[in-house]
Amino acid sequence: MLDNRELAFKEFHTDKLVTILFLHGGGVAGWMWQPVVDLLPDFHCLVPDLPEHGASADVAPFTISFAAEKCADLVRNHAHGGKAVVVGLSEGAQVAVQMMASTPEVISRALISSALLLPVPGSKSYSSPTFLSAMYRWSMSASFRKNWWIRFNMKYSAGIPNQFFQHFRESFIGMTRDQFINLMIANMTFRLPQGVESFPSPVMIVYGKHEYKAMRDSARLLARNLRNSRLLAVVLGKNSTLVREHNWALTAPQLLANTLRNWLNQ
Repeated sequence: MLDNRELAFKEFHTDKLVTILFLHGGGVAGWMWQPVVDLLPDFHCLVPDLPEHGASADVAPFTISFAAEKCADLVRNHAHGGKAVVVGLSEGAQVAVQMMASTPEVISRALISSALLLPVPGSKSYSSPTFLSAMYRWSMSASFRKNWWIRFNMKYSAGIPNQFFQHFRESFIGMTRDQFINLMIANMTFRLPQGVESFPSPVMIVYGKHEYKAMRDSARLLARNLRNSRLLAVVLGKNSTLVREHNWALTAPQLLANTLRNWLNQ
């Protein structure tokens, strides 16, 4: 039976007319959106922790479809007019794409940043519970729960600036084996959902210039299937990296906030 509890969420600038729902990436929580939310005081912001993440850790299981339905319920219950601009990054972007297909009535616009919709090399292994269980045991062993490893992972695997270490550490150490397996399988097996091509509202589709090919191709695939979309590449300078561009909510929050505000204000 699916959990009927509401997702944990934070709410900002409740007096503003337009609601934006921010959906975080896998393995972190709503805290990753704080730098962007701080730059958007002119919008009502809803920032949930997705199922099996952060303060929603006990709301389970994590699947893309379950997360999408819980987020749609959050919009119905807390967004002004029961409708929101939905902004998703990485696994949160996959959730947003699913919402576009299954609950389009709660979305006024969507910004989809790095939603994986195509298989990547090795994806068969990364969707195997046995392989993922072994990977979890190795990566979360006692020696790898130390701060030096967490900082290394945070910088080179997630592209998260050092000032968010404590938040990342709590998310990293707090993740159970089942949560890890669920989010990895959900991420690696998600494909373009049926019905998304009928989504009528404007969509901005974003990918990092240095992201791997499957991610860039996923963005183009989504753009081809949406009649009211715009495709953009994030470029953070010649010394940029895949992880910095992928996680631009934390590495370039001003750019993301400006992009979103300018798009919404046309």
